[in-house]
Amino acid sequence: MSYAVDFREVSTVGLESSPVAAALAGLRANEARYFKNKYDHVFTVQPASDAAEIIAWVHRILAEERDLVIASAPLEASAFQVENIRMAYVFYESGLSVNVMYTLDDPKKRAVGFKLSDGMDIPEELASRFKFARQRSKLAGTIRGSYFTIKNEY
Repeated sequence: MSYAVDFREVSTVGLESSPVAAALAGLRANEARYFKNKYDHVFTVQPASDAAEIIAWVHRILAEERDLVIASAPLEASAFQVENIRMAYVFYESGLSVNVMYTLDDPKKRAVGFKLSDGMDIPEELASRFKFARQRSKLAGTIRGSYFTIKNEY
């Protein structure tokens, strides 16, 4: 069952098993606010058990582009298109959020982003390979983020 993320009343629904559930919920709400304000899009997520295809697509990109495997279990995922951009998100139990921004008409504007919830450690599989910049958010506290550019077609 999909869930429309409310960025006014932040809820940990679907994220309860995460040790940083409140911070991850804030991170998820931060994304929901961004897409509502920029594209008038309602950000919805579905349980990982219902989102195997989305998660497989994100994991394939991670594996083929950077030989990366995320150790944490996925809790929720989302996939949608805004304008000419195909978006996918996976939220993990550790507090990690991975998003794929895949423009349909410009291969130079395709990327994978990583965001770390406030209070979580950098996952071992990312620690030595990426530098994380800090950003403040009213909904999510301190978000640490990094990204890489996608080079192939998916």
